[in-house]
Amino acid sequence: MITAVVYSESGGTFKTTTTANLAVSLTRMGLDTCVIDLDPQEGNLTSLFDAGKRRSDRDADNLVRHILEMPEGDFEDLIETSAEGVDIIPSHDMLGDFTSNLEQKIAYETGMTNQSRDEFPRYELLYDLLWNEQELHEQYDAVLIDPNARAEDLLFNAIYAMRTLVAPVKPAGKGNLSLEGLEEMVSNMQDQLEIEVGLSCVIPSGIGQTNAHKEYTKQFENTEEYPTPVAIPDRESMMDEMWETRGSVYKVVEERWKTYEKDGDMVSEPGQRGVRDRELETLRDIYKLAAFIATETFNVEIDPELVLDIDDHGERRFTVREESEPEVPA
Repeated sequence: MITAVVYSESGGTFKTTTTANLAVSLTRMGLDTCVIDLDPQEGNLTSLFDAGKRRSDRDADNLVRHILEMPEGDFEDLIETSAEGVDIIPSHDMLGDFTSNLEQKIAYETGMTNQSRDEFPRYELLYDLLWNEQELHEQYDAVLIDPNARAEDLLFNAIYAMRTLVAPVKPAGKGNLSLEGLEEMVSNMQDQLEIEVGLSCVIPSGIGQTNAHKEYTKQFENTEEYPTPVAIPDRESMMDEMWETRGSVYKVVEERWKTYEKDGDMVSEPGQRGVRDRELETLRDIYKLAAFIATETFNVEIDPELVLDIDDHGERRFTVREESEPEVPA
């Protein structure tokens, strides 16, 4: 089974769009896939997949209530299914207050027993919910988490539950991950949680044509310690369009979504995007990345063939086991 947290300490690394694209890729490979959104901010995975209509309703049942053992309904009722077939447990505003609610739970339970605060399993709660109580491993082939960015209880619960990281990285700039910083991050998490944390791969994303970007990417490609199966080029138009499309890059290209000026206004509509060979190559790279995670990290069998059904351009097929360039539609 595939269990991974898509995480980076730095902002602007395409963490959420990477999670969405991986989840849809795994679904297209024939795997039953669930994503869990632990990011309480706007512009999160829940928004991208057009889910979580009651995310601001304080009375609504949500994942936090279940983690803290005070549910208002059945766990399965939390699960929604996106238009592309990915199940999602959406974000809720209560995630923003998770630590304060957790502290209240710890104070109450330790006060009722002889257990000390240090003995309370504060990082094991999500693990127990997903695998011991709900047995998601019986329902899904893959579970991905898009966490909050801050190193706090929610993030540590996610990593404790999944045990494997997928790390998108930005190719340059102050405050972004380096090889040394990535190693330190994994080591610190292992020490904090007292578990082994695996690193499936790093994903240099938003790679431009500058020499600095190319050199940074080579640093990852030339190290044996951190697998780098692909580097995702700068495809700002495709990635931005995902938010208008409410779906993955596959949906953007297949339905040919494009934002453009129409009658003096900016609109986003399907059927307007040109089919570009470089974008098809990027889709294949994303599929190849998901295949690497599935087969090389978790030894899961997948369908290696990516089939695209592009509006007005017909079907295109690529396989991640071939290095030939994808066919470019006329």
